[in-house]
Amino acid sequence: MSEKTTQADSSQSNRSGNRSTSLRTLGLTLSALAVVAIEPASAQTVGESFCQTDMATTIRNLFTLIQFGGPLIGGLVALGATVAIPLLRRADTKKELKSMRVQAVVWGVIVAPLGTTILQFLLTSVVAGGASCSF
Repeated sequence: MSEKTTQADSSQSNRSGNRSTSLRTLGLTLSALAVVAIEPASAQTVGESFCQTDMATTIRNLFTLIQFGGPLIGGLVALGATVAIPLLRRADTKKELKSMRVQAVVWGVIVAPLGTTILQFLLTSVVAGGASCSF
């Protein structure tokens, strides 16, 4: 009879041990879910305050410079090379100017706006609070 009582006591203690372990696991799971559910709300307040900083203003100004300055400088270099080509006699210098004209168009018209788009994607995806600003 004492063996049955010992077995019953040990099975009851195993059940209470399993119960406390499952309650502990449930508590940890609920805590993790609470942190995950609260984090987007706290990130919005960080984002709104980030948009008011000098860093956000600097980034906006940098975008403006790249968007408008890149094509402007590229177009100016391409136009200058186009005007200078008929004035030169040497064939190698003309080839260099033609290459410069093509590079100015590629970098000024294609790469600068594309670079702005890539930077905008990185800031809205990577920087904390960047998604709430309009870069």
